[in-house]
Amino acid sequence: MSIREFYKGRKVLITGHTGFKGSWLCSVLLEFGADICGIGLQPTSKMNLFDQLSLCNKISSHNILDIRNYDEVKKIFESFKPEIVIHLAAQPLVIDSYNYPRYTYDVNVMGTVNICECVRLSKTVVSFVNVTTDKVYENNEVEDYSFTEKDRLNGFDPYSNSKSCSELVTDSYKKSFFNNQRVAVSTCRAGNVIGGGDYSMNRLIPDCIKACRQNEPILIRNPNSIRPFQHVLEPDLMYLKIAAMQTMDFKIACNYNIGPKLEDCVTVEKLCQLFCEIWKEGANYSIIDKTGPHESNFLKLNCDKISKNLNWRPTWSINEAIEKVIEWEKYENKIEITKIQINDFINLSEMYG
Repeated sequence: MSIREFYKGRKVLITGHTGFKGSWLCSVLLEFGADICGIGLQPTSKMNLFDQLSLCNKISSHNILDIRNYDEVKKIFESFKPEIVIHLAAQPLVIDSYNYPRYTYDVNVMGTVNICECVRLSKTVVSFVNVTTDKVYENNEVEDYSFTEKDRLNGFDPYSNSKSCSELVTDSYKKSFFNNQRVAVSTCRAGNVIGGGDYSMNRLIPDCIKACRQNEPILIRNPNSIRPFQHVLEPDLMYLKIAAMQTMDFKIACNYNIGPKLEDCVTVEKLCQLFCEIWKEGANYSIIDKTGPHESNFLKLNCDKISKNLNWRPTWSINEAIEKVIEWEKYENKIEITKIQINDFINLSEMYG
């Protein structure tokens, strides 16, 4: 059974569906013919991908519902009766976590508790994927080290640490309840995602696009920081593949890193160089001396486990990922280009096996 066939007509509940990654995930599931229910907040910016793709008219969207509101979230589970649950909702920014640490922990930890509790009480859920981050690991800033799933969880800043806690919450529910209920559960630690339609503040690619649109240099603060940048479709498709495959083989349910090839883990400066080369039109960048809250300088993921268990390999290189971002940005019809890129990606990934 192909992944398209698996999801056709299947009930999938997504938290955080109005966000950047969630909007792409909903768009993929619509291509598959899934029955989608979304729980999330209103998009925070006037310009946002969820509205650009008119997703509110295509899915059952509860986009004024906070995952901290357990009673209301439980009602959605009871009425929709999902088979698959993918948990994306979070306070996702490191910088905001320094400004709002209590809120960050409340959303990322207690929000996860609420979703796990709804899965526990559900009579229909058979597969659950909790999406965390590559920043869950205790990072000792070793430049040539790649984190494996066996490394210690202990994120430094409130965002990263709250996601480490989310992992532990999920693992406790898995051992205490879900194994006995035969609910397949995985957590996914994805690298930094890029793609068309990201309008978030304090993110590199949105800042690159904004600067180029205004004919200004891209300003970068940490040029030597290394990150596992990848196109948003890489992890989104893997969340769906994991959720599908673990329903058929319980042993697949596990913790997984999802990142690019090691050679595609590039510095911030290298990413900006590639962006300017592909954007053209005189695009350029400038390194500025500006300190800020602590963020890890070196971060790479070892993805041998997911490659072995699910026969996975990245589909687009970092160069190709940036090309797709810029193609999306310069294409007038956003719904059309989103469909084109989704189907191009899926066809290529299926060809690779």
